[in-house]
Amino acid sequence: MRFSVDAHAIGRRLTGNEVYIRSLLNAFARLDPQAEFVAYVSEPDVNGWVPSSFLKRHVAGNRYWRLGYHLAECLRRDRPALVHVQYNAPLFCPVPSVVTVHDVSFIEHPEYFPKGRAWQLRVATGSTVRRAARIITISEFSRQRISRAFDLDPDDIVVTPLAAQEHFRPLPRAQTVTQVRERFGIDRPMVLNVGDVQPRKNQVGLIRAFRELLAGAPNLPHVLVLAGQETWFSPHLQEEIRRSGLRERIVVTGFVGEDDLAALYNAADVFVFPSFYEGFGLPVIEAMACGRAVVCSNTASLPEVAGGAAVLVEPGSAGDLLRAMREVLLNEELRQRLERRSLQRAAALSWRETARQTLDVYYSVAEGRRHTPAAAVAETTRAAR
Repeated sequence: MRFSVDAHAIGRRLTGNEVYIRSLLNAFARLDPQAEFVAYVSEPDVNGWVPSSFLKRHVAGNRYWRLGYHLAECLRRDRPALVHVQYNAPLFCPVPSVVTVHDVSFIEHPEYFPKGRAWQLRVATGSTVRRAARIITISEFSRQRISRAFDLDPDDIVVTPLAAQEHFRPLPRAQTVTQVRERFGIDRPMVLNVGDVQPRKNQVGLIRAFRELLAGAPNLPHVLVLAGQETWFSPHLQEEIRRSGLRERIVVTGFVGEDDLAALYNAADVFVFPSFYEGFGLPVIEAMACGRAVVCSNTASLPEVAGGAAVLVEPGSAGDLLRAMREVLLNEELRQRLERRSLQRAAALSWRETARQTLDVYYSVAEGRRHTPAAAVAETTRAAR
């Protein structure tokens, strides 16, 4: 059986989308060595990121060229049983498609996107979903929101939760503190946040709460570290830092590689993730896998993902966020209890299980089970009611 995967995100610092596809491919190689996999990549050097046993084909990095022509041409040549994509399939897809839609923030909160981008995602993803043989998402929250956004039966959407990669694990504290000092010049205790600089990630709200934290507890030695790729929203973040008067106490690292990211997680005293909207919130599980105490939002998928192992806060309330950070930082017993719960929660999720569930979807489509496009299934279901 030959399966193909649109892996253009690999090597392009597309954060969660890249982690997702890389982790699946590597788990596939261990789980199903008999199947043949074709990975369509855009970067010239993906060695070490794509299993050596997989066929690798180059496709255009430009989304319009890739989706308008190039990927479809590759599929016609390779003739796989299906192609697995994230959000967008080729415009004229010659084989059945399985699509992973991580969330529908572009529909529910278009204000979080650059002008025009939300509309583009809505149109292209809607077209892909209606033509897909099967739809995958990463949380029960996203399943319900995708169902509502595209008028689909929730039972036609498969949930395959994400997990932390193996290198996110507890590491010796002295080692990681030294690595963080040498790599980033940080020699103070840390409050850590990880994520691309975006309005929905609520880094602005976190900066305001951190300012209030230091105002109420001036003896706290901590710095706030914001680790994540810079975006169109970065100038707004820098302006908020300037207004806060805390330039010496806030570190913006930009994009961080996985080894340095594991060190940051391990060296932090608390991980704080006050996002307004997440389809999953992978940094929460990564921090938990490193044994960190976690404070995160009580919205969207995050309570589901945290699984009772984090302190939940209202992300729009600076006071709520302030109280949670202060309690975790000043109450060592609470912090240690959260750290134990974090490790237990992270251990309950694995890429092996996510990949196994995804392969089940592949084989069901390839063998003709539930091959009907999702939109047609939904229409049949509604007609029978």
